[in-house]
Amino acid sequence: MASELAPGFLVASPSLRDPNFRRTVVLLIDHRSDGSLGFVVNRPARVTFEGVVDELDLVEAGQAVPKVPVLVGGPVAPNTGWIVFDPTRSEMPLETTIDVSPHVRVSASKDLLQRLARAPNAERHLLVLGYAGWGSGQLDEEIRQGSWIPVDLDEKVVFDAPYEERWELALSVLGIDPRLIVQSSPQHFA
Repeated sequence: MASELAPGFLVASPSLRDPNFRRTVVLLIDHRSDGSLGFVVNRPARVTFEGVVDELDLVEAGQAVPKVPVLVGGPVAPNTGWIVFDPTRSEMPLETTIDVSPHVRVSASKDLLQRLARAPNAERHLLVLGYAGWGSGQLDEEIRQGSWIPVDLDEKVVFDAPYEERWELALSVLGIDPRLIVQSSPQHFA
C-alpha cells in the first residue's frame, strides 16, 4: 500500500550523522509496507555524465554530449544509473518510466540513457547513481526517531536549486530554519 510520504522529500534531520545521509534531500518515489525507494538529489558524484557515457560506449567518439548533472543517489547499488527528468521539458518516450509527479519521472532504461546522451537539450535531467532503500518498517521507524523530516515534493528543489542549497530550501518549504532545530534525541524528553 502506498503512503502519503511518496512522492515527496525526506530531509535529513540536523541530528542525522550517518555519512551516507547527513544533510541530504531524498526524492522518495515509493513507500510501501514492504519497503521504500528514493534518490539523494543534493550530492554531486565525482564522475561526469560524459565520463559515464564514454565508459558505457553510448555515443561515437568525439560526439558532443549534453551537460547532465550526475548525483550520488544513495549507498545501494552505486553502479546502477537512474534518469530523473521533467517530462514537460523532455522528448523522452515515457513507456519505460515511473510517473512520480506531473514534473518528475524516473527511468533505469539504458535506451533512455543513450537517447539522453544524444539529446541536444538536457535541461531538467539528472543522472543518479545508486539509490536509497529501506526494508519493511525501517523508514517509518527512522522517521519516528526523528532522523527524517517528510516534506512535500517541489520539482524546483530537484532541478533548479544549487545542490548546496537544496537541504535548507527543502526545510524552508515547512518554514523550518535548520539553525533553530534542537538537536537532541527522543530519550532526552522521557
